[in-house]
Amino acid sequence: MRNQSAARPDNRRPDPRAVYEDEDGSVLRQLQELEAMTVKQLQAKHVELYGFETKSRHKRQLFRRLAWRVQELKWGGLSDDLIERLREIENDRDARYLPPRKAIERIERAPLPRSSDGRSLPVPGTVLQREYNGELHEVTVLDKGVSYRGKRFRSLSGVANAITGTNWNGKRFFGLTSSTAGAR
Repeated sequence: MRNQSAARPDNRRPDPRAVYEDEDGSVLRQLQELEAMTVKQLQAKHVELYGFETKSRHKRQLFRRLAWRVQELKWGGLSDDLIERLREIENDRDARYLPPRKAIERIERAPLPRSSDGRSLPVPGTVLQREYNGELHEVTVLDKGVSYRGKRFRSLSGVANAITGTNWNGKRFFGLTSSTAGAR
């Protein structure tokens, strides 16, 4: 996006970097000035720094956006490599917040043995598998909790969170429940 700003026609606003240079290099002073401004002044500064109006009237949000822009203009924005990587992720179908909808197919269709103490987890020693992002994850059920990659977890949900980075019902993630209501 930075590259596009250099290709702007001459009839547009002057480059904000030239207008907003700070002689003593004090970005802190500029941020203090922004913090003291009213919402209307922040909206006017938004036009000056971004070149278009904003509908936002939220003072803190406007301040944060303008503080980012002041620092970006002074020290530069995102690197070209990072922008390219973000575009790759944006176009990648596997880069999603949720795991794939269907778990790995089990070789055995027989129900897993359940413990006699009323727990809903399979008996200790059972190995559960799940493929996520092209990688096979195996969890071993223990007497109290589960083991995943040498680390002990209290629940399958903890393992699912460690794998995906999001909150998941562990039994659903590993395919122990057949409930599709509210499935991700």
